[in-house]
Amino acid sequence: MHYRTLGRTGLQVSVLSFGASSLGGVFRATDDAEAIRTVHTAVDLGMNFIDVSPYYGATRAETVLGRALAGIPRGRYLLATKVGQYGDGQFDFSASRITHSLDESCARLGVDHIDLLQCHDIEFADLNQIVDETLPALVRLREQGRIGHIGITGLPLKIFPAVLDRTAPGVVETVLSFCRYELNDTALNDLVPYLRTKDVGIINASPTGMGLLTERGVPTWHPAPPAMIAGARRAVDYCQSVGADIVKLAVQFCVAHPAIATTLIGSANPANIRKNVAYLDEPIDFELMARALDLLKPIRNHNFTRGRPENRDPIVA
Repeated sequence: MHYRTLGRTGLQVSVLSFGASSLGGVFRATDDAEAIRTVHTAVDLGMNFIDVSPYYGATRAETVLGRALAGIPRGRYLLATKVGQYGDGQFDFSASRITHSLDESCARLGVDHIDLLQCHDIEFADLNQIVDETLPALVRLREQGRIGHIGITGLPLKIFPAVLDRTAPGVVETVLSFCRYELNDTALNDLVPYLRTKDVGIINASPTGMGLLTERGVPTWHPAPPAMIAGARRAVDYCQSVGADIVKLAVQFCVAHPAIATTLIGSANPANIRKNVAYLDEPIDFELMARALDLLKPIRNHNFTRGRPENRDPIVA
């Protein structure tokens, strides 16, 4: 496993890290005992950064993760969770709620310190509140030693400069972007020079586009339009026809970007985690990669967006 520095945090994070949303049964029905084995496998293979949220599975992901972490020394992993989103359409970024949320997450996770606490999906928030209330409250928690670092997450890319341009250096230390740097969409790359000037660490999530680039396909709740799903399927089917796994290409493509500190990938299956980590040491099939990228050209950087109207990215279709 290779490690990179996560922006100004100084944290050394594995280039492939563990996204724990899967522990909440977000993508399929899962078995908690198998999920716990998956966490142990991930840590044993060097995935030292774990990301979760109270939103995933209505606190189930944090609860299962806490059970898994109970048998692992605290120094072996870096733990990130989130505040602000608690259920479908349930958002509360007030200072009092995020403080209580931290207490609740620590109790479920069985820890007294969170390495990185992130505002979850801020596209659904009034960004004035994020800047004027939420982030100052997180700074106080950081000063108290309850958390190590502060981040923001979301789908639309425009929300990141909208917040960073209004906060002092060092307040926001990381951004977590998902579905915007993968084989079919590399729009996040356009933001990398800006984020470097801010010394903000980049966390990339969903290298398979939340199932777009998998043989199983997308879950029913996936927000991608039908044309985008069909376009991704052409590349999936081609890889399958030549005996290749497009997930391998997806993982290798993402971790190869030197400015992305870590890419989150989730699973509640130990065998999948072992495969994903093994991909890092396997040579890239550049001919296959080129063919997949060519097949994806018709939907290149096509996107979906969400959140408050003022926070949404323009749609490319």
